[in-house]
This record gives sequence, C-alpha cells and structure tokens, in this order.
Amino acid sequence: MTHRLKLGISTCPNDTFLFHGLLSGEVEVEGLAFDIELLDVEALNEALFQGAFDVAKASFHAALALSTTTVVLRTGSALGHGVGPVVLAPPPGVERVRGPRERPRVLTPGRWTTASLLWRLFHPEPVELEERVFSDILPALARGEAERGVCIHEGRFTYAEHGLRLVEDLGERWAHETPLPLPLGGILARRTLGPDLAAAVDEALARSLAYARAHPERALESMRRHAQEHDERVLWKHVELYVTEWTRALGPTGTAALDLLSERAIAAGLVTDGARLEVRP
Repeated sequence: MTHRLKLGISTCPNDTFLFHGLLSGEVEVEGLAFDIELLDVEALNEALFQGAFDVAKASFHAALALSTTTVVLRTGSALGHGVGPVVLAPPPGVERVRGPRERPRVLTPGRWTTASLLWRLFHPEPVELEERVFSDILPALARGEAERGVCIHEGRFTYAEHGLRLVEDLGERWAHETPLPLPLGGILARRTLGPDLAAAVDEALARSLAYARAHPERALESMRRHAQEHDERVLWKHVELYVTEWTRALGPTGTAALDLLSERAIAAGLVTDGARLEVRP
C-alpha cells in the first residue's frame, strides 16, 4: 500500500537542498508518495492552519500555535548558533516621514514566522508591525518605507547590496543569552498520520538529506531553480549555516532548544500557556 501525502516546503536553499532527492525523484521511498508544493514560509504557515498539508516546513512560531495537532519530525529542522534573522535599517539619509503620533514601523516576514516571534521577544516596546513577503523587505527598506526590517533567508547575505545597515543579528542575541542553538523552523507532521507513518516520513527526509550531501552538484540545481538569489556562494553559505547536525536529527540539544523557545514564548505571553513543541517519539 502506498500512502500519498501532501508535502509543503519553502523555497529557501536549505529546504531545496534537503528535499532535492524527493523533488527530483532521485530518492524513492517504498510505500510513500509525495505531492510537493513550494511556497513562501509564511504561506506555508497559513496553509498549515487551514489543514492544507499532511507534512510541511513551518516556522517554530507557527508550530507552537499548532502544537496540539502536529508534531515536529526529527529530521529537517533549521537550528544554529549565532545565526538568525537580522534587523536592518534604511541607507544613510533615507528616512521615513511619519506623523508626531505615529509609531516606528517595523517590517516582518509574516505574523507566524519565528523572525516575528524573536522581534517581539527581544523588543517588547510598542511599534507598528507590518507584514511583508520576505523578498519585499529589502527593497522597501531601501526606499525608506520603515525604520526597521526583520530579514530572513538569503537577504541576510545580500542586504549591503541595497545600501542597508545592520542593526542587530537576533541569532547572535539569542546566543548571548543561552548556550542552546536558535530554533527557526522544522518539519511538522499532522498527529493524525500516526507514529508509524510519521516515522516513515522522517526516514524519507533522512534519505533525501543524505543524497544531497553525497551529490551536492545535483542539489544545487534545485536550489538555483527556486531561490531568490542565484549567486552560488550565497546559496552554499545558506546551506552551511542552516543545514546542521540538528537538521539530520534534533537529538537532546535540539529538543532542549525547542523547549526553551516554548518556555520563553509562553512567559512573554506570545503564545498560549501550554503550547509546547513536541518532537516525534
């Protein structure tokens, strides 16, 4: 019997690297077939809330809100030390004109992104948060449409090309406050799949990752096809930072990092009490 599952992944290079084997059909898993859709990370978050996928990449902020209906798979997460969303400012001399009662405007890549959660954890002061597709934030800041922008994906490597200024790396701030890696996003499976099917999906992801590591030149084809940035050095830098030992298996350290993010989000009142990121047994 073959189980056909709806799978959603993001277009960022670490995901297309991880999933290249499954996307290309070069990795096949007996008993599993995937209908794969690639979307912006916030579109994936929203689709999960709507029940559109059986398995999908999600921001851990969204995963907290979905914790009663999903579990985090052991393979596929993006965690790292000292790396994360960056807070950027417009070029020198480019300022937004705002009224005397207007709050500073901060652009974020979506309500349910971990980037937005981290901004609110570290900057509880009142501001006007405006959601934009992640690829629109750099040009909007360059035009002076906001005082700050929280940037994810390839933009953390290319913001200087837009004349933007680095204000803060939220990943570095996390690293200053805790020895644990910063959890950004992971692969969620609906609890209704059951433990056996979730385990089979985990194994499929592990095989796809192993294939990409063994055939990086082939994985690069998928990365280039879907990325906003096509500079090969930028793409591999992205993979280097976000495809880590915790991508292959969260393990005790990765699980502890998820627990800490859950605790801090609950303590700050940013998610409901009891929302916990549970890793598949």
